[in-house]
Amino acid sequence: MSDNAIETGFQTDPRAALWPNYSPPGELVFRRGSGSELFTEEGLAYLDFLSGIAVTSFGHSHPHLVSALTNQANDLWHLSNVFRIPAAEELARRLVAVSFADSLFLANSGTEAVEAGIKAIRGYQASKGHPQRTRIIGFSESFHGRSLAALAAAGNQAHMKNFIPGDYGFDHVPWEDLAALDSAIDAETAGIILEPIQGEGGIRPINKEFLESVRKLCDEHGLLLMFDEVQCGVGRSGHLFAHENFGVFPDVMALAKGLGGGFPIGVCLTTKAVAEPMVVGTHGSTFGGNSLAAAVGNAVLDLVLENGLLDDVKTKSQFFVQALEQLINKHPNKIESVHGLGFMLGVKCVVPSAELLVALRDKQLLVGKSGSNMIRLLPPLNVSREHLEKAISIMDETLGEM
Repeated sequence: MSDNAIETGFQTDPRAALWPNYSPPGELVFRRGSGSELFTEEGLAYLDFLSGIAVTSFGHSHPHLVSALTNQANDLWHLSNVFRIPAAEELARRLVAVSFADSLFLANSGTEAVEAGIKAIRGYQASKGHPQRTRIIGFSESFHGRSLAALAAAGNQAHMKNFIPGDYGFDHVPWEDLAALDSAIDAETAGIILEPIQGEGGIRPINKEFLESVRKLCDEHGLLLMFDEVQCGVGRSGHLFAHENFGVFPDVMALAKGLGGGFPIGVCLTTKAVAEPMVVGTHGSTFGGNSLAAAVGNAVLDLVLENGLLDDVKTKSQFFVQALEQLINKHPNKIESVHGLGFMLGVKCVVPSAELLVALRDKQLLVGKSGSNMIRLLPPLNVSREHLEKAISIMDETLGEM
């Protein structure tokens, strides 16, 4: 396409220079945000219960996060990992101190964190004298990112079509099917990857007994267990990490989204044994853990580890779930059930979820979609009771009009 053609298209549609792989709603553009609200240029306020898909964990323009970012920006933006980055070392120390892990790798995104975990699993098996152990088992309706390996790990055919020429070393079994999982393990299996709370496939917390059985299978067969907590981690479930709800711990874990509060960051945490083969030259990231990202990550940890914050998430979530259940009783022909933990919630719809999403947006409540015909509710962890009540009121009014 010529420059003139691009310019002509841009004049008619400001999005013409972008790939058409997203479909933002019409002319809706937000210019600023504050707490749980987003504001258009005209000053119209929208209640944000999507949080950038579980990213803005403490809402928009939180003063502690703004201060951390601007202070760091005034000092130093980026070095690359050719040099030591004290803020990154501090972030790593703090995450290790509150988790199962002994060390971690800092990346830019959830997909990169997942990719690092996949490499670490295969590298670990090779270091133990099992180079044939390269295959990793995933579960149906999962989502692990948009890179080729992450798509292959999830096995969603709609996402893989035209992009994945083979299986990339992944096997797949139905969600929570223990017999199928047991049968899928063979001499080439290296590990298992799963989300403790599924996101894209429907907001589904894993069954505790099933997860305990998965851990047992891994221990019996010498496999590594990897948790993808890119969406469900960093306080969203009411615990710092979602797997703490079940008392089962992984060997590898991917974090991202909420840890940056809106600034790109990804983390792959591992036990010491898994990290040992990842020596100089085995993996890297130009931007991973740079000064800006590490400063914001530390500021988010300040907030999420603040005394009482996680208890507050649980208390407010319980109130919100009870209010949603009352809506179900009032509108049983529109919505039918509530799923999830903490502030990672899904409402299963009777009406098409896409229609409800648009109707709610028209009344200035922003929510997301998920599998199984659900709307997804991901308010900030510090959302006020007033805004929870406002969201319920908007949903009640919208459902009544549909």
